[in-house]
Amino acid sequence: MAVISIVMGSDSDLPVMRKAAETLEAFGISFEMRIISAHREPDLFFEYAKGAKERGIKVIIAGAGMAAHLPGMCAALFPLPVIGVPLYSTTLGGQDSLYSILQMPPGIPVATVAIGGAKNAALLAVRILAVSDETLLDKLADYAEEMKEAVMAKDEKLQKDGLDG
Repeated sequence: MAVISIVMGSDSDLPVMRKAAETLEAFGISFEMRIISAHREPDLFFEYAKGAKERGIKVIIAGAGMAAHLPGMCAALFPLPVIGVPLYSTTLGGQDSLYSILQMPPGIPVATVAIGGAKNAALLAVRILAVSDETLLDKLADYAEEMKEAVMAKDEKLQKDGLDG
């Protein structure tokens, strides 16, 4: 059963949101991935968001571009954490999405990551789940160690090979 839901309004969002799915897979976390438009199919969207908790979903990661209503509407209907991923747009470079997701009214919080930050959204979701899951907490510690080792290896290569390496 999925514990995290990744939702986006269009298949054009999939290349970015796939990074969240890949990250959750790496941590062994079950998830569902949906394309649902809050504007074009509001009845289906309401059914999805209102029923997510009963389906066992603990966190929703919602990617949205332009008007970016999807994360906020998820947070209005779903009582658990929602993480918004602002998506790049050609009009304003994703700033419109970022501001839309950030500017939620009091009482309807949406955690917001950087424009295109689906990987960090997934990592934040993992951290939320790790509050009550020691195995995930250990996996996060291992992940942090792997990142550290990767940076150290790159520095070692730079020191050995110089700028031409």
